[in-house]
Amino acid sequence: MPLLDSSRERRLLWLLALTQFTVIMDFMVMMPLGPQIMHTFGIGPAAFATAVSVYSLCSGASGLLAATYVDRFDRRRLLLTVYGLFTLANLACALSGSYSMLLLARAFAGVTGGVLGSIIMAVLSDVIPPARRGAATGVVMSSFALAAMAGVPVGIAIGAHFGWSAPFFLLTALTVLIWLGARRTIPPLAEHLAGNRSQTLGEVLSGLWRLLTNPRHLRAFVLTFVMMGSHMLVIPFISPVLVANHGVAPENLSWLYVAGGAASFFSSRAVGKLADRYGRRRVFVGAALLAFIPVLLMTHLPDWPFIGMLLFFPFFMVILSSRMVPMQALMTTVPAPQVRGAFLSANSAVMSVGTGVGAWLGGLLLSGGASGRIEGYGLNGWLAVAAGLFCVFWVSQVKGSDAQGDPSLAASPAAPASAAPAGASGPQTVPQAPRAEKA
Repeated sequence: MPLLDSSRERRLLWLLALTQFTVIMDFMVMMPLGPQIMHTFGIGPAAFATAVSVYSLCSGASGLLAATYVDRFDRRRLLLTVYGLFTLANLACALSGSYSMLLLARAFAGVTGGVLGSIIMAVLSDVIPPARRGAATGVVMSSFALAAMAGVPVGIAIGAHFGWSAPFFLLTALTVLIWLGARRTIPPLAEHLAGNRSQTLGEVLSGLWRLLTNPRHLRAFVLTFVMMGSHMLVIPFISPVLVANHGVAPENLSWLYVAGGAASFFSSRAVGKLADRYGRRRVFVGAALLAFIPVLLMTHLPDWPFIGMLLFFPFFMVILSSRMVPMQALMTTVPAPQVRGAFLSANSAVMSVGTGVGAWLGGLLLSGGASGRIEGYGLNGWLAVAAGLFCVFWVSQVKGSDAQGDPSLAASPAAPASAAPAGASGPQTVPQAPRAEKA
């Protein structure tokens, strides 16, 4: 593990957060640009929905494919290469002159964006010691709040004034600057390559199968899939429901996301520090249980004045995002270091699939009612709570590679540090750890 001085470590963390910010903004800004894109290309809602969903589908597929190669390269070189391709994907989106070209550009953006998330977490895991990894994850995860607070509102504003392609030109410029910063800041990260040798295709596929079927990994994938599905049963439909059922003007929606994003931007790091101090599982369980309140309030929202919604939305965003920080930090402790990048790539693919399935199922449960109202959102809320309750019980089954360091599990008998985790075999057997991780 490279030892960085504190100032360079901070620069690295914020650079990773900015990299993640551009990936998230690229996905999020597409949806509010829908009316302009449909008008420009003369397409209907179904065709536009295809352009949105192709990103998630390609992101999931590329994340799974990346599990076969992400641990075979220097992480610095791989991040710079994939991020450079992501820059080209945004430029292709901005220059799209037809719907078919836009569709291809969004697919290309999904392929590159789906890999970047796992590479970012692998870089973080290689550089940050386990004792501080929760706080570091909180810094990187604050990029979600930053995208909601600043990225999407700015994208909507410049799109309204300069056309739908302007946000993608802005993203292209930002990614070029961040790429140059990454080239200067990220150290070479090739320690995981020690002892590796070239593998045949059969060996690669066999290794991927072992990675995916490792019982410890499978339990982590189940947690990720259900948690993301629960999240997306509610999140994508907030804006349509607020507009259709509660009379919120579309131009006022940005104020809600700015308020919620600002609050969760500052809370993410605090939640990460709590996860380091009290254990990732314990903090996740507390946040998941607390999230039931804002989820049910949002999906059964009374006719509050706008100021009431403006005050409630930060609470909603902070609690829901607080589940993700300890969960992501926990995921970095599940695999052995030699397969960490591959595992995180596969987990990123599971996140994309869970996101798509949750949004698809949530949409199926909604229907148009009288006077344009959207009916059925309350059922989405109850299903999200049921899925969250499953995760509360299931998280105890997700074991880190040396979980005995977790304060949450202090009452459990600690296994010897040199013992192989259940279900591990071959190259995934974990050697004796030099320090305990809080899982």
